Amino acid sequence: MTGLLLKRELRLALRRPAQALLPLVFFVVAASLFPLGVGPEPQRLREMAGGVLWVCALLAALLSLHTLFEADAQDGTLDQLLMPPHSALRLAVVKALAHWCGHGLPLLVVAPLLGLMFGLPAAELGVLELTLLLGTPLLSLLGGLAAALTLGLRHGALLNLLIVLPLAVPALIFGSGALAAQQAGQSLDGHLSLLTALLLFTGLVAPAATAAALRIALS
Repeated sequence: MTGLLLKRELRLALRRPAQALLPLVFFVVAASLFPLGVGPEPQRLREMAGGVLWVCALLAALLSLHTLFEADAQDGTLDQLLMPPHSALRLAVVKALAHWCGHGLPLLVVAPLLGLMFGLPAAELGVLELTLLLGTPLLSLLGGLAAALTLGLRHGALLNLLIVLPLAVPALIFGSGALAAQQAGQSLDGHLSLLTALLLFTGLVAPAATAAALRIALS
């Protein structure tokens, strides 16, 4: 059942390629503007790369989070997906996983190319990829929770941003901090450990909270 539900979500995402590509295009364009704005000095670009790429990845992920449950709620599919024997918890997990596959994974593919534009060497590109690998699923999980909490509300997209942004700040700090530590020759184990702990905690708590919010929204 879980595999069929995930296959359905990915198939629906492929039918809306423009919606799937919008965050990726935003990520590339926004990150590409910084070298034009601050100048081509290699050392300066290298120092700011972690913060810039993480902020752009965060904002790109936020572009599509509010639509996670919206279409299914409007056509009545969401009611069917929450009826027994279906599980709201399973739906929350699958929705977050499908969002990451459609939006987070492309960011991971493009990030090394943007990192090269900022002059990052291979070791720092590896750290950037590792932090995004740990951080982007966390954004999808938080986005699913916010989308469930704002389901059916007016200005839900804006409320979604207000909910996710404060919760995502620790991931932004530890993700960009790991790259800064690598550049300074310091240990990045602390940053990676905290980022991993955030992902594990969010993975345990967010799906259950999302499932509860969905039941409340449709009750």
